[in-house]
Amino acid sequence: MCAFFKSAKPRPSERESAQSPAPDLKEAQLSAAFYGQRRGGDLHDYIRVSPTRVLFALLDVAGRFDQNRPIVSAAQDLFRSCGPQLLAKDDVNEADAMIEICIQLNRSILKTAGRVCSCPTFAGCYNESLGTVCYVNAGHIPGLIRDQTGVSELGATGFPLGLFSHSTPDASIVAIEPGGALLLVSRGVIEAKRKAREF
Repeated sequence: MCAFFKSAKPRPSERESAQSPAPDLKEAQLSAAFYGQRRGGDLHDYIRVSPTRVLFALLDVAGRFDQNRPIVSAAQDLFRSCGPQLLAKDDVNEADAMIEICIQLNRSILKTAGRVCSCPTFAGCYNESLGTVCYVNAGHIPGLIRDQTGVSELGATGFPLGLFSHSTPDASIVAIEPGGALLLVSRGVIEAKRKAREF
């Protein structure tokens, strides 16, 4: 189970990611937490792709982790190789790049799985100089963005990855104002149980 948090004001450090440490950001923070025993194919990752951009993703691969380890590994390898190639230049169109990253992730998931494998995905590119996030929500649980007016949902912009070979998600851009926050959680967090009660 994973959670992302981004705030436009520095906060005390959260529990560190099981993967690499979150990149340092100017006047902001990106962190992730992993709670409980890993049961599904959750993947959360982030990587600096340029001096002003950080790419992050949260994938929920359907099925058990031991069966989906190759799918998760292939998706992470592609994410880390494709992201810097597409988002490194200053004049890149972030929306086009995010759509292409999701298309490549979809192909990798289908090829590695060898079958239909539902993989809801939320991927975004945080632009430090603009304070914006260009994101794709491929059938994932909506992200939540908080600003002075309240909390808004960042709903799905396409179907989950791993279902259709020629499905193309859309990309959207949101601004995160100073003091604002973006929260992403995996399905495992939403469906967590405590004894007989569901969260």
